[in-house]
Amino acid sequence: MRTVVVEVDGFTWNIAEAGDAGRPAVVLCHGFPGLGYSYRHQVSALAAAGYRAIAPDMPGYGGTDRPTSIDEFTNAVVADRLVGLLDALGIERAVLVGHDFGAPATWTAALRHRSRVAGLVLLAVPYAPDPLPARPTELYAAMARRHFLHLHYFQDPGVAEHELDARPREFLQRLFHALSGRYRYLDIWQHPSDGNGYLDVLPEAPDLPWDWLSEDELDHYARVFARTGFGGGLSWYRAYDANWEAVAGSEPALLEVPTLFVAGANDPVITMSGPHALERMRQTVPDLRGVHLLDGAGHFVQMERARRVDELLVDFVAEVFSTQDISPDTPFR
Repeated sequence: MRTVVVEVDGFTWNIAEAGDAGRPAVVLCHGFPGLGYSYRHQVSALAAAGYRAIAPDMPGYGGTDRPTSIDEFTNAVVADRLVGLLDALGIERAVLVGHDFGAPATWTAALRHRSRVAGLVLLAVPYAPDPLPARPTELYAAMARRHFLHLHYFQDPGVAEHELDARPREFLQRLFHALSGRYRYLDIWQHPSDGNGYLDVLPEAPDLPWDWLSEDELDHYARVFARTGFGGGLSWYRAYDANWEAVAGSEPALLEVPTLFVAGANDPVITMSGPHALERMRQTVPDLRGVHLLDGAGHFVQMERARRVDELLVDFVAEVFSTQDISPDTPFR
């Protein structure tokens, strides 16, 4: 992968990419606590298959700008920034891939800029057009009265930063393990909120290397977050209410682009959302090309099952571009 810095209307993106500039493009958007580096396997696989793969550090992360206003982290603002990035890179339209927070950012781009999105791959988070019945922070506060909930703990600026920025490598290793297919993340709900930080409730992690994460790879994450801190990533959690306000009271929107969904079968997002979330996605995504739950994998499916995700992604991208009369041998105008 090569690293490129791109400025769009005064906003600086840091991106990792591979493949020729004239090839059909795939833009891969990570979530918390990720980096463009989280897609290192997929970037290589896509480039080898003849595509241009682009994995930005999302706003708040790595070498990309970290706005101070929470409003800058809403799905709508990020989606518009992604389209501005396409413009700056000379890309007419692209397949967008979104994991974790990257999923709603990419589907918002597909809803707001339909002509720019050739297809969509959602990792871990199924399309959810129905707003929560109440303001998210109110719901999270009520849940936190019964057990520790990171969604609530992350809301107060400075609290989680003070804890996590002091021990970035330990936090990353323990969270990667807790959300993996080797641990049942919901076990941390046995802990009360009072008196506990996130590191107090996360399990101890086994020594590296794991079958999907090496010492060197974790070192890369740790170096970056030791430099930047976690505040930019935590801002995405603090934008929940603003995102809710943007859709509350509106009719659920159909996601009318070719879409693929891939998740780990042991992902706590799938466990908590239940089968009704997948069924609801089938109702609201008319061109849903597949739903794949990968056995034994947890939340970071693109790393835990990299080879299978690579295969599914390359096949989907080839199908989408071929049906839209774009092949790896036909560059964008």
